[in-house]
This record gives sequence, C-alpha cells and structure tokens, in this order.
Amino acid sequence: MKFNARDIDMLRGSLWDKIILFALPLALTGVMQQLLNAADVVTLGKFVGKHAMAAVGNNISMVGLIVSLLMGLSLGANVVIAQSLGAKKFDRAHAAVNTAFILAIAAGLGFCAVGELLVAPIFYLLEVPALVVDMAETYLRIFLLGLPAMSLYNFEAAIFRSKGDTRTPLIALATASFANIALNLLFVLQFDWGIAGVAAATVIANVLSAIILLRALLKADGVIRLDLNEMNTDRAELLEIVRIGLPAGIQGMVFSLSNLLIQAAINSLGADAMAASAAAFTIEINVFCVVNGFGQAATTFVGQNYGADNLKRCKRATWVSMGLSAIFMQTLCCLILFFAEDVLSLFNSDPEVIRLGVIRLWYIVLPELINVIMEGISGALRGYGISLTPAVITLICVCGVRVVWVFTAFAKIPTYATLMAVYPISWFITTIFLIAAYSYHMKRLKPARK
Repeated sequence: MKFNARDIDMLRGSLWDKIILFALPLALTGVMQQLLNAADVVTLGKFVGKHAMAAVGNNISMVGLIVSLLMGLSLGANVVIAQSLGAKKFDRAHAAVNTAFILAIAAGLGFCAVGELLVAPIFYLLEVPALVVDMAETYLRIFLLGLPAMSLYNFEAAIFRSKGDTRTPLIALATASFANIALNLLFVLQFDWGIAGVAAATVIANVLSAIILLRALLKADGVIRLDLNEMNTDRAELLEIVRIGLPAGIQGMVFSLSNLLIQAAINSLGADAMAASAAAFTIEINVFCVVNGFGQAATTFVGQNYGADNLKRCKRATWVSMGLSAIFMQTLCCLILFFAEDVLSLFNSDPEVIRLGVIRLWYIVLPELINVIMEGISGALRGYGISLTPAVITLICVCGVRVVWVFTAFAKIPTYATLMAVYPISWFITTIFLIAAYSYHMKRLKPARK
C-alpha cells in the first residue's frame, strides 16, 4: 500500500506514538463537531435568551440519536476498509470505498426524510414545554436538511481514517466550524434570524465539510481515490459494512434513546434545568471526544492488524489505546471541573443555570474513567468485526438501568442530582458485562475474512 505523509503504518513499529498521532486529531475532530453545537448554544444563550437555548437543549438527544447512527454506519466502512488494507486486499478495499460513498448519500437522504416526518410526534412524546416547542421544532427541521452532507462527511472521514489519516478530516471540519461561528453571528446579529439562522449556519457548515473531503478523495492516490464515473455498489462489501456498522450505530443510538427519556425528565424540572443541561452537555461531550478518539484508534489499529493476522499486536493496541485515553481524559477532566463555573458562565450568566450545570459536570465528567474502559473494549471488538455483542449489551444495560432509574429513584426523589446519578451507574454496569464479553470472544476468536 502506498503511504503519504498523513498516513500511519499501523502494522509495524511502536504503538503508543502512532496511536496518539491517530487519536488526537480524531478527538479534535470530535471537538470541532461539538463546536458546531456549542456555537449554536452560546450564540442563542448570549444574544437570544435562555428559552432559545433550552429549545436547542431539547434537540441535543434527538440530534445525537441521528448522528450516532450515521457515525456507527461509517465506522463499519472504517473497519471493512482497514481489515482489507491489513490483509493487502486492495481491490476489496477500493470496492468498499465506492460502496461506502454510495451508502453515505442514501443513508443521509433516507434519515432526512424520516426525521422530518417524526419531528412533531417526538416533541409531543417528550412533552416539550409550549414555551420552547416552536423554536425547538424550527431548529430541528432546518438541521435535518443538512443530514445528507453530514452523512457524507462521516463516511468520507472514515475512509481517510481506515488508512491512518485523521488530519485531513480534522482540517475539513475545523474550516467548517469557523465558518459556522461566523455565520451564526451574521445570521443572528445582522439579519436577526434567531434560532432559524443558527440552524441554517450549521447546515451550511456541514455542506462545506463534506465538499472539502469529497474534493480530497477525488484527488487522492491509491485505493481511496474516488472516480464519480465509476461508482458502483459491491454487495458483499455493503453487507459487511452494514453488519459491522449498524450494530455500532445502534449502540450509539441506545445512549441517545435513553437520553431522550432523561431529557423528558429534565424538562419536568423547568427551563433552568433544560438550559443547564444544554450548556453542561456541550462541555462534557468534549471529554467524551477524547475517549471516543482513542476508542476509534483501537478499532482501526485492531482492524488492520487483525486483517494481517497479528493478534498479539491487536491486543497490545487495545491496552495501549485505553491507557493513553485514561491519561488524556483525566487531565482534561481536572481542568473542566476546576473551571466549571467560569466555563458555564460563557453560555449563560443565570446563577441557577450555572449551579445546575456544575452538578451535571461532577456527576458525568468525574467518572469518565469508566467510559474509557467501555469505549476501549467496544472499539476493539468492532475492530475484530464483532459489533453486535457490544450493541446488545449496551441496549440492555444502559437503556434498562436508565428506564428503571427514572421511574423509581427519580420518581421518588425528583431532583436534578438524583437524575444525573443514573449516568455513572449505567456506565459501570455496562462495563462489567463488556469485560466479560471481551474475555469470551478473545478465547473463541476466528480468523479475519479471506
């Protein structure tokens, strides 16, 4: 395989430095993706009001559900291409690239259409307060128009990451994030479009990031090069991408689905709680971006080395990824908790919003070490092509624990702190079962696809 300056040789040499080079740009890419949301929340909180901020907060879980499914599907493309590259099956890798591109467009258009149909029923089920429901619906309907571009970006990024290039997707998203911030200010301050302007800016930013990566793929060398005149779908690669990617997407969706239930409980506590959750989530998700970056590093490094039949290096990559994730994550957590009130005040200066936001950060950011293990094991299993197991465990444990908690503990003591406690509890129980599943599969591991 031909390497360029941005590619990482995952099959040879030391691991820790290569995993850092892979994971940190990926983590920063996640942070940039969150900046798109953070820019919306900050702009609305500062220049429109806390009710507009609360309206976006009601959309966070819904948006997260859709994005999780798209990212999971794209992760399937990452694994399939990475395994093919590791096995030096370059024709198969190229077929997977073309298939992934077509799937990205189809998935984006399909989710956009379904999402538009479900907006009103979902807001009804969530019991979104009448004070913010119109603004929340406006934001989501406009946001959904950008799903085809968002889907395309995620699949394009997965193609680059499969061969070790995490910097090109980062550059594309950084450009889009800065454009989003500028457009937010233009549409809200100059044109006075309010929440509609913020949503429109996000859509434009998603389109820009997708176009930048498309241009790069059209000019790329080797197996990842796209030729729009030779596009076709390989049925075998499509089925393999969906087999790995769909459970990964469902696993991400499970968190978002359970968060929809929690969001409904947050809504019952009033606008201050909704605004606080929107602001705190925008901060805490950046910690998860670091954890997720190293989890995807485990997926890709394991994928390539599994394709090359180097199981010893696969296991080393898993543990090195988790160790490095813990170090970087803990450093970031300490900074966030130390400056919690100062950072939250950037979103909204209301004392009650800040107080509740601090409570959420302590309950979610402090125990993120559990997430390191959870994401590391899930990522490694997906690298081996085992995607259904972590998805099922997450579905049962996360959803089960959170549903029971909301209808028992929170129903008995309906406070914000009681509700937030469900996050670390559900993570801990899920992680115990994932560790058991990892041990089981490692003892029965089959050779990679031939």
